[in-house]
Amino acid sequence: MSDQNPYEKLGVTEDASFEEIQAAKGRLSQQYRSEQKQLEAVEAAYDAIIMERLRMRQEGKIKVPERIRFPEKLPQAPVSFPQSAANSPGGWLKGLWDTPSGGDMLWPAVVFLILSSLTVLYSQESILPLVVALGFGANIYFVNRKEHKFWRALLLTLIGLLVGVGLGNGLWGSLAPQLSSIGLTVEKFASLLTFFLFWLVSSFLR
Repeated sequence: MSDQNPYEKLGVTEDASFEEIQAAKGRLSQQYRSEQKQLEAVEAAYDAIIMERLRMRQEGKIKVPERIRFPEKLPQAPVSFPQSAANSPGGWLKGLWDTPSGGDMLWPAVVFLILSSLTVLYSQESILPLVVALGFGANIYFVNRKEHKFWRALLLTLIGLLVGVGLGNGLWGSLAPQLSSIGLTVEKFASLLTFFLFWLVSSFLR
């Protein structure tokens, strides 16, 4: 990677247009958004290319579109943009919300469906703490793999557990006759609700 020139790092040719260079930079920045070193390498390669193009323009070898922002101007551009996002209502929620792919939803669904099946099929409730603990750990894994922020994943999982248990116990009073008739207890019902919330958290939050 270190032997590559800036064009090779961005995956473009030396005669690539500015639109192609910017598109390559945007694509790689999105790809490596959670990998700081790779992201810095992409930014450095882009800056090197732009500086070279600026030098060539000053020497009259090429014409550079006026809309191109050169590295020396970059610190001025982000001054107002991040602040407006941070100060906008619900900005923190947008950073927490995720738009999952099919795979991001499928694998947690499979895991929590298996744990839900174990909850329902095993008559001995002594297995419930172990099953819930497995679900707790699985949810931390699924959330943490998105942003690699373990403590946030732990906090979201803990909130999901507390809400699931509280909601299960709260709804049990009005649904007890119907749920008891199909073999569910309050502990099993609360566990099932918790697994459903774990799936929602692992799929739609990050």
